[in-house]
Amino acid sequence: MARRSGGLFREFQEFALKGNVVDLAIAVIIGGAFGKIVESFTTDVIMPLINPLVSMAGKDWRTFAVGPGILVGKFLGTVLDFLIIAFVLFLAIRAINRFKRKEEVEAAAAPPDPNIVAQERLTDALDRLNTTMQSRG
Repeated sequence: MARRSGGLFREFQEFALKGNVVDLAIAVIIGGAFGKIVESFTTDVIMPLINPLVSMAGKDWRTFAVGPGILVGKFLGTVLDFLIIAFVLFLAIRAINRFKRKEEVEAAAAPPDPNIVAQERLTDALDRLNTTMQSRG
């Protein structure tokens, strides 16, 4: 039983210390911090500008509710947070994809090395010569 748990622990340790898992953990932490920044941006910067348009009877947008407990204002703030985060991710992924396409085009457009082309031609010629000599001999 001790041998099994040691194997399980070792297996878990290998999994937890893989690069992808560590990268994912860092991304989750940064994402949480970014979410707080976006929430503050929405609450403290954008919504005060929109509040005069949205406010009803002198109420703040965050307290706008339909019936008891249905907080429409809070929900709209959360939707706005989501839209901002989704837009930023869209821009980031778009930039990454453009960079990848640019690298692919550069790699495809790079002319072949003349030395390599010459070596390939020489190798082909030697192969043909070898085949010819073997068929005659």
